[in-house]
Amino acid sequence: MTELDIPALGIRIEGRRTTAEQLEVIEGSMRLVMDGREHHLNAGDVMEVPPGTPHRQLPGDDGHGRVRVTVSPAGRTWEFLQRVALLRVSRWGFPGVRDAVALVRDFRAESRPALPRRASREYVFVDDWDVAAPRESVFAAIADARSYPTWWKPVYLDVDADGEPEVGKESRSHFKGRLPYHLRTRSRITQLSAPHTIGADVDGDLRGTGLWTLTETETGTHVRFDWRVHADRPLLRLLTPFLRPALRWNHAWAIARAREGLEPYARAVAAPVPTTAR
Repeated sequence: MTELDIPALGIRIEGRRTTAEQLEVIEGSMRLVMDGREHHLNAGDVMEVPPGTPHRQLPGDDGHGRVRVTVSPAGRTWEFLQRVALLRVSRWGFPGVRDAVALVRDFRAESRPALPRRASREYVFVDDWDVAAPRESVFAAIADARSYPTWWKPVYLDVDADGEPEVGKESRSHFKGRLPYHLRTRSRITQLSAPHTIGADVDGDLRGTGLWTLTETETGTHVRFDWRVHADRPLLRLLTPFLRPALRWNHAWAIARAREGLEPYARAVAAPVPTTAR
């Protein structure tokens, strides 16, 4: 059993504890969101949270007070709550990326973020930009994933492919962003229409579909990338509920590196255009 200042509970981490939890407000007020319902607790109010129940603990209207937390069995609860109370949060109530990753890693057995339905882990990105290079060269660079470590730096670390790009061929990629994790995926080409479109199905740490569309312009090529993806890696599934903005920022950073590298590579390398296939 321990007591905490209520502002320390204002961190927006949706949790699912593996132990029973009792909350008793000693001073002030707090809000408890449990099973989709919000409960407002004042001084003297007590509420039980059954094991495995998704819930959030937030400050009340006055924003301050104290709450007594009783957990059974106790386990490492005191250590966990101390870490939660020390988390630095943004003005929106979200913890920093590194702190959140460390908390999930160190206390996964005691308390874990509730996994949302699959649809809420889906990300849809649409990026487009102009490249001052011939469309055929841009197409060749994007179609052949083996070239990514050369021009899409430092995102792509290693790519292994079955051979020249063709519909049905696969490639295996190891890449990273600005967040502290690496990802590995397998891509299978589903559409290859030179020099217009490249489509692929992706699975592994990320699962989804990607489609590159190239349009000729007066100055070169207009590139559009449609990327619909699910974050399937266990750690990403855990962090998605409260790190979605950071994951989107991570994608934007990776695309910025593509913008920087694709144009000079496509202008410098006159690669042959793969045979059109549907």
